[in-house]
Amino acid sequence: MHTNENKPLEGRIAVVAGATRGAGRAIAMKLGEAGATVYVTGRSTRGNPSPMRRPETIEETAELVTARGGLGIYQRVDHTEESQVKALFERIADEQNGRLDLLVNDVWGGESLVQWGTGFWESSLADGLFLQRQAVHSHLITSYYGAPLMVKRKQGLIIEVTDGVGYHYRGNLYYSLAKIGVSHLAQAMAAELKPHGIAAVSVTPGFLRSEEMLEHFGVTEENWQEAGKKDVHFLQSETPYFVGQAIASLAADPNVLDKTGQLLSSWGLSDEYGFVDADGRRPHWGRYAEEQGFNQNQ
Repeated sequence: MHTNENKPLEGRIAVVAGATRGAGRAIAMKLGEAGATVYVTGRSTRGNPSPMRRPETIEETAELVTARGGLGIYQRVDHTEESQVKALFERIADEQNGRLDLLVNDVWGGESLVQWGTGFWESSLADGLFLQRQAVHSHLITSYYGAPLMVKRKQGLIIEVTDGVGYHYRGNLYYSLAKIGVSHLAQAMAAELKPHGIAAVSVTPGFLRSEEMLEHFGVTEENWQEAGKKDVHFLQSETPYFVGQAIASLAADPNVLDKTGQLLSSWGLSDEYGFVDADGRRPHWGRYAEEQGFNQNQ
């Protein structure tokens, strides 16, 4: 199939689940820039924010996808609600003649559910269990309804967005369980989908300079390096567009099935595909973590 070099994903149909803000929004925008039609989902719509009470909306994300050269289509979906997920994929099957090329599971919504610095037995069990529902079960529900569209056509790619490469402890039991859970979800799906010509991988960003993180440090994208005075590691951070480009590059790779089952990273994919971050830098959290002796790849 001939592809436009500037728009290698022209004609492709993608879903970015959890595209309201942060990595999800940037992934959707980068897929749009590459020419894809992108269904963006989340719980925050204009006039009806999610319980997180953030200002960003899925309508904005869809508009940004279209402005970048793709086609952004929004649908409000709570991915823990099976009926809403089922309706999303029924709509896509109807509107796109059963075609789905890419599913990116980026649903999280767990910021307020993790009690850092507290033993699991001292934390809220209800919050810990709810975190698994929000951040793992939602991905499984979404893949359950998305995968059959790919299986019918014997092609497709499912990406689990996670935090960290490998199976090391991530500083909190419930958080670790969620992030390792979706990494293994990618590997298990890969095993079952490979005979059908479909790839599944996980992708992690490094230290993500999301809207929420910039606000946390009281800086903007223009003066973000000021936050290095509060946390020196932030100087190694990356914009959400870095992992967005990583995923767009994967989606455009005709040999992506060779990577199925792998736990990938924004910095590793930058090394392979040669892209840079939106600010022209090439952050490499993996190398930095190794230099600092962080427990990154065990």
